[in-house]
Amino acid sequence: MTWFDLVVFFGSLLAVMGVGLWAARNEETSEDFFLAGRSVRWWGVAGSIFGSNVSAAHLVGMLGIGFSIGFAQSHFELGAIAALMLLAYGFLPVYRQLGVTTLSGYLRLRYDGRSQTLYTVILLLVAVVQLASGLYIGSRALGLLLEGTGLELGYVAGVWALVLVTATYTIVGGLKAVIYTDVIQSVLLLGAGVLLAILTFAQPEVGGWQGMMAWDSARELSAQKMHLYRPSSDPDLPWTGVLTGLLILHAHYWSTNQTIVQRALAARSDREARLGLIAAGYLKLLIPFFAIAGGVAAAQLFEIRFPGRVVDPDAATPELIRTVVPAGMGLMGLIMAGLLGAILSSIDSIVNSASTLVTFDLYKRFWRPQANDREVILVGRVVLAALLGLSAVFALLTYDPQSSGNFFLRVSSQAAHFTPGIVVAFAFGMFWQRATATGAVAAIAAAPVFSFSIVWVYDRFLCTVPWFTGVLGEQLNFLHRVFATVLFSAAVHVVVSRSTAVDCEAQRYTFFELRGESPRRFTRLVLELATLAVLWLALGVAVSRGVVGHQVAAPLAAVSVWWPFRPYLKGQGLGGDVTWSAALCSATLWVLFWWF
Repeated sequence: MTWFDLVVFFGSLLAVMGVGLWAARNEETSEDFFLAGRSVRWWGVAGSIFGSNVSAAHLVGMLGIGFSIGFAQSHFELGAIAALMLLAYGFLPVYRQLGVTTLSGYLRLRYDGRSQTLYTVILLLVAVVQLASGLYIGSRALGLLLEGTGLELGYVAGVWALVLVTATYTIVGGLKAVIYTDVIQSVLLLGAGVLLAILTFAQPEVGGWQGMMAWDSARELSAQKMHLYRPSSDPDLPWTGVLTGLLILHAHYWSTNQTIVQRALAARSDREARLGLIAAGYLKLLIPFFAIAGGVAAAQLFEIRFPGRVVDPDAATPELIRTVVPAGMGLMGLIMAGLLGAILSSIDSIVNSASTLVTFDLYKRFWRPQANDREVILVGRVVLAALLGLSAVFALLTYDPQSSGNFFLRVSSQAAHFTPGIVVAFAFGMFWQRATATGAVAAIAAAPVFSFSIVWVYDRFLCTVPWFTGVLGEQLNFLHRVFATVLFSAAVHVVVSRSTAVDCEAQRYTFFELRGESPRRFTRLVLELATLAVLWLALGVAVSRGVVGHQVAAPLAAVSVWWPFRPYLKGQGLGGDVTWSAALCSATLWVLFWWF
């Protein structure tokens, strides 16, 4: 890095901090601090959701997995589209109609305070894990990129530097500062990611997209990276897992996760919230083609240019930057600013939502119900600082800066022990009137017990059975574990709910009661989607056996997804949110079959 790169890098950093502090100048009420006054436009919702989600994990972790595993990692982006639709048209209208500040507030209304407390505790544990992972990968990447500049940072110093920068504007400004800075950081992230991909594909060893595809096709089939579906026994991303357990994780992350949904709750209207979610979905579709495919191209580049050289997946991004980005033009500084923006946007969003949960669900509920706005904001700021400090300590104690594994998959696996029960509680509470409070508590509490037990049973007994190892592998993939956990938790919810009394008052908070929707119409929609899922599975089998080519399957699948949208398209022009949603789903299905 040259002095000009450093000027670009630090200039971008100061600009982000300045915007965050500027946005914080009028935070007077708790609604201003925690929900940005419910005045955010659709582009703010989209930018903040994209920035919160597409963090260091995507500029570093996603590229690293594309580098080591391949294009199959795109399922973490493509599957998110279905969950965004579930949030936009299923969960979010209910949340906004009730005017809740936290999603646990919905659980309190639909069930009782027990499920609210369980949700808050679990989300806080997951938040600390995610914050620690963001600090880890951010410090590691910055340490590698700053080598030779005279500004080298060790792992420990890097972690605390990230904490300090994030705290500067997040503690002062609340959600409005987070949203404004996330929008800027999303632009930097996209610019940096696309620029890095262009420079990588431009290398003579890669030869552009066609050159990468030709290189991949020339490899042995088992070593090819540009395929979306891997065997069911694959230890990392089995196709059976990404179409079951991963969809459950998407449902939690996008529809029942405070960090993401809080941005949509802050929108000025339901329509602005929906448009923001849809726009974020289109941005998500870009990631496979610059972050993940860029990782595949990086694997090709390193294999040809540096034969025999071993590069760890988590170090692939900074190594690639140092290899392909020309010095002295400010491009290195721009890419580093995008990388830092990705790190900060993830950290500030998670810590802000976690602070909201602690302040409203623990402090105000149990300690000071009569607390005024000034006191609530003060407590929120103290909690923000405490969470950042705790996560930094956790990152220093639990992560090895010399690790050679894929941290993204490791973090996903850790969090997935606790979240399946939350998905069950929300889904049953929203769409099943017979669901009871005791059933929800049992499902949430049972999920981690089932999750850890399933792994123990498989490792102890089933891994010695040839049928299981042939289908699911010698070790049970965490995505299969998630799906099994959801089934067990759902069974617990049904059995307990059937054996306990129904609260007629709580039944008012289901989707059908609040939105005035007909259960029969909802059932018809579910049956249509299930029928399409069966048809898509049959089409996938046909493609895998060579009966139908992907050139035929992709457009067929893309057209078929419009069918469930047809009753909702009436009266909508090209600018209608349902039209844009249908087009987004159509594009997603096309990708899922084209790179089969």
